Amino acid sequence: MSIKPSILEDRYRNRGTAFTLAQRAELGIVGRLPAAVETLDEQAVRAYTQMQQQPSNLHRYLYLNEVHNQNQVLYYKLLADHLTELLPIVYDPTVGDAIEQWSSDFRDSRATYLSIDRPEDVEDSFRSLGLAADDVDLIVVSDAQEILGIGDWGVNGTDISIGKLAVYTAAAGIDPNRVIAVNLDVGTDNELLLNSPYYLGNRHARVTGRRYNDFIARYLATAAKLFPNALLHFEDFGPGNARRILVGNAARYRIFNDDMQGTGAIVMAAVFAALRVTGDRWADQRLVVFGAGTAGTGMADQIHAAMLRDGASTQEAKDRIWLIDKHGLVTDDMPGLPDYQRVYARRKAEVADWADGEIDLLTTVEHVKPTILIGTSTVAGAFTKEVVAALAAGVERPILLPLSNPTSRIEVMPTDALAWSQGRALVAAGIPVDPVEYNGVTYEIGQANNAMLYPGLGLGTIVSGAKHVTDNMLLSAAEAVAGQVDVSRRGAALLPPVANLRALSATVAVAVAEAAAEDGVATRRHTNLVEAVRKAMWQPVYRERDLPRPGGEGARS
Repeated sequence: MSIKPSILEDRYRNRGTAFTLAQRAELGIVGRLPAAVETLDEQAVRAYTQMQQQPSNLHRYLYLNEVHNQNQVLYYKLLADHLTELLPIVYDPTVGDAIEQWSSDFRDSRATYLSIDRPEDVEDSFRSLGLAADDVDLIVVSDAQEILGIGDWGVNGTDISIGKLAVYTAAAGIDPNRVIAVNLDVGTDNELLLNSPYYLGNRHARVTGRRYNDFIARYLATAAKLFPNALLHFEDFGPGNARRILVGNAARYRIFNDDMQGTGAIVMAAVFAALRVTGDRWADQRLVVFGAGTAGTGMADQIHAAMLRDGASTQEAKDRIWLIDKHGLVTDDMPGLPDYQRVYARRKAEVADWADGEIDLLTTVEHVKPTILIGTSTVAGAFTKEVVAALAAGVERPILLPLSNPTSRIEVMPTDALAWSQGRALVAAGIPVDPVEYNGVTYEIGQANNAMLYPGLGLGTIVSGAKHVTDNMLLSAAEAVAGQVDVSRRGAALLPPVANLRALSATVAVAVAEAAAEDGVATRRHTNLVEAVRKAMWQPVYRERDLPRPGGEGARS
């Protein structure tokens, strides 16, 4: 006798103890649950208590993953009720710990795996999901080459895509039934993984060159063909690949790279707020970026776009940006410069008299007198007392953004930055920092957390049906975030807290959708955009339409 799979095994529709007695009888699960019938709120209280009893954040991550596998609505109810507390558990930094032991801990998966060794399977892999063209709003993909500062983790990096989607849903109400997590398994150069008996990915070095590029092209073409309305989000690709993929495909596909565009835009939000303090124009800024990788150049790109919007020419904007990497100031005579650095490389003749050999950070700050200094280097303590003092000597209210994380890698702690600049620096950081007391003023330090921006950007793109993610949409998202802080009080944070993330995401989504319409890339029009965004936000509640219908199956969404 064959037995049909129980609804209790369907994470999309399972309600566990929240099934009423009548529903249990109708669904054929009488006797499969304890007698009590609970509300979702009661279930969430029990699950939260169980999670708190776990001995570490990694154990909490694994516990929440089990909840997600069993009951999707309950999982997102937990996240919605405790978003500030749980974001660091379901994503950065705890997801990094989970990734390191993903293969040995593997039990279940909610992802789609595409292997470079079998490119012919890409379309069949997507079709196996049974989703129609209009069923998908968002796909997050990673090849896991640069995971959260811990490097190359191959197929273990799958949870990056899954975690990113969880934040999209928790923060902006992206419908979790209309998303796909993808891992592009192109091999790994991580010897630890290649020598592990438990590793589940392709056991060979990372594929590069034409074969890699062809695989990316196949992925993009297939995903866009099968799911033409989906936003294609790229995450944690290597710096060279990330920029090349984005620049080469942005005009053709609905593509977004959070490491470049999202990180750049959240920094833009901090600078928007800071410029409300200084009263200066974008076109007059002088930017130094210390750490010229994907994130740093992405920030330079966004600030460059803001300068153009403020009236600067392309050359004028480029001439106001200086990049510094491990070899010093990036100049055009350096051999083997990657494309993403070459764009902003300074003419060697222009800086020849600054120093003999490599031009370091302090020398650059002394000559440039930047109005904005950004750190994405992961070099702990790189912004020394001398560097900060030189920065403050060059401009009255310098904008100082040490964005590397975790704490052990930050360029300067805000406490020191404020003391060394006599309280004049306008500071935001890449880590959560307690308020700083200096000379009788309490300085709140905003955290440059991408989660404040990309979920709302994604929602606005979906609501507007934007064909592309434009610079104006990114800048509008940044302005919307900056608009949520009041900088009139001395010491006020440059960025809002994450406590009201869903409301912030809705605000960002409206601004993004309006920008999409302005740019002519929107394909959906709404008479009331605020209401359209509100209706688009999925809520973690049990809905009758999600249950199987008599004589048929219930909808997954």
